Formats: sequence, C-alpha cells, structure tokens
Amino acid sequence: MPEFPRTITEYWDRLFAYGEVIQAAEDLTITINATLNPQRRVMLLRQAGGMTHATLTPQVASLLSLQAGAQPLPLQRFRVRLAEIGVVLHDPDRIFYYSDAMKSWLAREGEEAARQLSGRDEAAFAVFQSGASEQDKEDAFVELDHWTVFGVFEQERLVSVASMYPWGNAVIADLGVLTLPGFRGKGYAKALVRSISRHALSLGHQPQYRCQQDNSASTALAQAAGFSLFGMWEVVSSDSRDIQV
Repeated sequence: MPEFPRTITEYWDRLFAYGEVIQAAEDLTITINATLNPQRRVMLLRQAGGMTHATLTPQVASLLSLQAGAQPLPLQRFRVRLAEIGVVLHDPDRIFYYSDAMKSWLAREGEEAARQLSGRDEAAFAVFQSGASEQDKEDAFVELDHWTVFGVFEQERLVSVASMYPWGNAVIADLGVLTLPGFRGKGYAKALVRSISRHALSLGHQPQYRCQQDNSASTALAQAAGFSLFGMWEVVSSDSRDIQV
C-alpha cells in the first residue's frame, strides 16, 4: 500500500478509531462512537490493503447486540445484521489521494493547459453549465464559488472545469471535475485534476478524489492523474429505517 500523508491517515483514524473498540478481528474492526452524527450513524471503510473498519453509534450497537468480548462477527455477517435492523448503506465511494512519492512528482511536473477561474469567468461558466446534463452536474458538483476552481478553454470556450471545497474540518480539499461531452478524450480532465491538485498542495491542502465504485471512467481518470486508492467508504443511506432505542 502506498505511503499516504499523515494528514490523511490521521483524519480517517479520527473517524474510525475514536471511541470504544469492541472488535479487532482479522477482517473487521468495530468501534462504538457516541459522537457520530445520527445521519452518519454507521460507516465502513475498507482500506486498499484489505482491512475493513466499522464505526457506529451506541444505539446501533445496542440493536445489533454488540458488546466487547463477544464472539467476533465476520464482515459478511455484520452486513446481514445491519440489513436485519433496517440499516441500508450507500454504494461505496472510492477514495483516492496522492501518495507522498506522487506529491513530490507533481510538484516537479510542468504546468498544464489549465488556469484558475474567478468571478470574471461567470459568463463562460454559465455557458459551460448550459452544455452539461443535470445528471453530470449533480455527479461532478463543480461550482464557480467553490474554494478553488480551474478550467480549460478550447477556442475561448470553457469546456472542462474542476473545483474543490474543504472537507471534514481537515486540510483536505474534495475534488469534482466535469468535461462537456463533445470535448472528452482530449486529456483536459487529467490536466485539470493535476493543476488544481498542485494548487491545493501549494496551499497546504491534500487533494481528495471520490467516485462511485462502478464509475470506471472516473476511476481511470484518478489513476491517470496519479492518485492512489486509499479505500472504499460506505455511509448509511437515507433509505434506512429510523432507529429508536
């Protein structure tokens, strides 16, 4: 597994290691965290190395009859038990970061064909948005008023945009990127991801790239831009049953 910056590992440790560890089995660690937001009352992180961590509220643990010292619960059985009490998990997000080695490489790399956008690009951004589908805009979530925004122009038309916003009260910047359909396959998205990531790193933030597990094109872009897979993250869905104890 690549060596990731301490900022990254400490952030995920705070999410999944804080609280009472009631199981530390070979394939699954379970932690009870009374400070979790009810909307995030269950979360799973399967790291690229294979280990899965689960964190949940005391209320969920009570419904699952989980307690320290009990027989270890295999991961698949844990998922079944969650389903039995009405807890539905979103499809996993792939979470990518730059390794320490790739950060050094990115800093040495030459500038890409992209530039930072500002309020002066509002008209060009409006035209850009009009050329994208509602689904693409929802999936990518790029906005001109985000923390930092970069774009690529082709013959004075804005055709690809990437934006970032701060993530989880940490020095992490979550990244979205969208290229208009008629301009894909030209390397614009890769150039944007590298440029905006280099800018975020220069400001002391770690770039974070997320995509759905089944989005092969987005996964390929992350890898082409030099990111490494950190893990698969699952959170409780709004389709879950309300929990009352």
